[in-house]
Amino acid sequence: MNYWLFKTEPDAFSIDDLKGSPKKIAPWEGVRNYQARNYLRDQVKKKDLVLFYHSSCKPTAVVGLAEVVKDGYPDHFAFDPKHKYHDPKSKPESPAWYMVDLKFKEKFSRPISLEELKSHGKLKGMVLLQKGGRLSIQPVSPEHFFYICNLAGAKTVSG
Repeated sequence: MNYWLFKTEPDAFSIDDLKGSPKKIAPWEGVRNYQARNYLRDQVKKKDLVLFYHSSCKPTAVVGLAEVVKDGYPDHFAFDPKHKYHDPKSKPESPAWYMVDLKFKEKFSRPISLEELKSHGKLKGMVLLQKGGRLSIQPVSPEHFFYICNLAGAKTVSG
């Protein structure tokens, strides 16, 4: 099993949007960065756990947990000329972009802000906290994942 941090802007798709999705499952579409795409295509797998991170808001914070319920598959929105994520270079026979399906697990009782994360020495080396750690899909070590879950008082996982 792998552990990840997925960033989203809450006004685009929030933890509450995931929770409110049919069966609490939604596709994680629209990723248009090649390194993040490679993670979705090659490494993010069913049953992996995800820290759900709200970015471009105040405060930026880890706000909950999700589980990957479907391995990476072509982002079909890239093929639709009417969709905001359309990419004319991406073709069904050679897709450029991938997505996974996530299932809501838990909304934390309190957000764990970026400032708070930075204050914990045990999180040293976490991609999110490194200079340039702006990628929307990031691997997280099991130690860092469970440390953050414990900080948040997560009920659905323990480490």
